[in-house]
Amino acid sequence: MTNDFKNEFPPIIRSFANYKDVVQGCSKKTVSEYLFDLRTFCRYLLAARDGIPTNGEEFNSIDIRGLDACFFSRVTTSDVYDFLAFIGSERGNNARARARKLSAIKQFYKYCTVKQTLFENNPAQNIETPKTGKSLPKHLSLEECMDLLNAVSDNQTSKTKDRDYCILTLFLNCGMRLSELAGINVTDLDPELRSMRVIGKGNKERIVYLNEACKRALAVYIPIRMATPAKEKGESALFLSGQGKRISIKTVQWMVKKYLGEAGLEYKNYSTHKLRHTAATLMYQSGNVDIRVLKDILGHEQLNTTQIYTHVSNEHMQEAMEMNPLAAVKPPDNKLKPLNNKDDHSED
Repeated sequence: MTNDFKNEFPPIIRSFANYKDVVQGCSKKTVSEYLFDLRTFCRYLLAARDGIPTNGEEFNSIDIRGLDACFFSRVTTSDVYDFLAFIGSERGNNARARARKLSAIKQFYKYCTVKQTLFENNPAQNIETPKTGKSLPKHLSLEECMDLLNAVSDNQTSKTKDRDYCILTLFLNCGMRLSELAGINVTDLDPELRSMRVIGKGNKERIVYLNEACKRALAVYIPIRMATPAKEKGESALFLSGQGKRISIKTVQWMVKKYLGEAGLEYKNYSTHKLRHTAATLMYQSGNVDIRVLKDILGHEQLNTTQIYTHVSNEHMQEAMEMNPLAAVKPPDNKLKPLNNKDDHSED
């Protein structure tokens, strides 16, 4: 997030962004998303007021730098509802996207009215968040995990094979976020490889304990890492790129996609985040990990975030049906009929 980007916003929104960044410790990505959403909101308000088309280049070039506290104090609840209708009908935003934009507006107005007391009117305060359908997290099966790891092991040409294997092993066993993995330093590792320190969302620190698979992968990789010359003196990153710099998020994403392709899994559109889902699902379903323990492992702030992993698989549901004591009861032989009985003239 560059200063040029921040300069596109009025002082009141820049102050809000700084508060989120410095005081609340939100990630750069989260702050940027707030700014993007507030920019769309401000442009819509000005377009609606001045009769400017709400699509096309004219809309995207609306200058919002002159907006002040007085402008935002006059925004009504109806204006916010109209904006939500606009992004839903004209921009095709689904419920999740509308909920995110409404959250940005609510956070901004809470900052203006509560933290800074610039004015009293909070038009978004009582607006309900759009309901989003809960989808089950996609994850790799145990067999697919082995295929992915074997794809790395079988690669005879990669110069970063041991690094890549270690990264995938940590993803699949520890359930860490992509940004957390890229941010690990050598000094974050316990000398005996029993645990590691990771920095999660909001710069919150937690300890991740390492199982035998992680210990073995790290034991192979660390000597290679320590023998690899870093581009800058004192570089402490655990995972380095080919240029000797801390590995970037994009490089990790590219690497994961590459090996998913080599494992024949590219068509399933898995991603680094799906590897986090995989670790969580395997721990909960196969390892019988308590949901509260899983919450701490994943670095979730709220338990309800973790509860998405309590879904049961189709296999478990089928097993439950078979365990019903009535499952083996059969009707009399003379009552059995083929399921596709052509003499059945009943209406569908």
